[in-house]
Amino acid sequence: MSSYYDKVVRGTEHEDMLMLVQFFKDKVGQRFSFLGYYKELPVSYDATLLSVENEMAEFEVHEYQAKVVNIERTVLIHAPEKAPFTEDIFAEAFYVNVAKKRVILCKFAYAKICSGMRRFVRVILDKPLDVDLFVEDDILNGHISDLSLGGAAMTVASCDLLHGGNELNIILKLPDISSGRITEVGVTATVVRIFGESPSFTCYLQFQPEKHSQQQIAYFINQRQVEIIKELKELNS
Repeated sequence: MSSYYDKVVRGTEHEDMLMLVQFFKDKVGQRFSFLGYYKELPVSYDATLLSVENEMAEFEVHEYQAKVVNIERTVLIHAPEKAPFTEDIFAEAFYVNVAKKRVILCKFAYAKICSGMRRFVRVILDKPLDVDLFVEDDILNGHISDLSLGGAAMTVASCDLLHGGNELNIILKLPDISSGRITEVGVTATVVRIFGESPSFTCYLQFQPEKHSQQQIAYFINQRQVEIIKELKELNS
């Protein structure tokens, strides 16, 4: 979850934790806005603070939130209203009971949630998308596992022809989740960054889609969102 927030240290980490525990002691019975992510999809519901003891806090949470906390073992809490600080809060999970919709959190820290700065919703793909990249006089094959309207994370076997700033024409092969039919969508993309020292390399792309291509990508992402929500609903923790 570290890509979704930055930790903030106001005193020392231990002092910050004690200050936050004291803050929660005065807020028993109040509601807080939790935030977690499941396959890049934000999951955010209110949670009620039930008790604070031994530097831990117990909350009653939404079932979906409990499932996500159980998977991630961490949670973000939006900056509480009328708090004596403006930062958000990070916490680790000590105990999670999905059936009872209870979580006990510990190791509190100040944080700044960064994920809200994203311009587009991202989704993780269980089955990577095939993509063709037209580079110079060659066609490279890649696989996309993380997709948004604004870009994608793609793996490639070789990055010899790829460099930061390259503008490429690519073909996304988008499957219809209900029928399985493949739709080929052409997009202009710019290589933002390349990571890795041996196959497979990870390449981050920024899209400049035309209106029709954007609509096709948006439709696929919407289908994937529905699929992820259904999966979370049916998940047995």
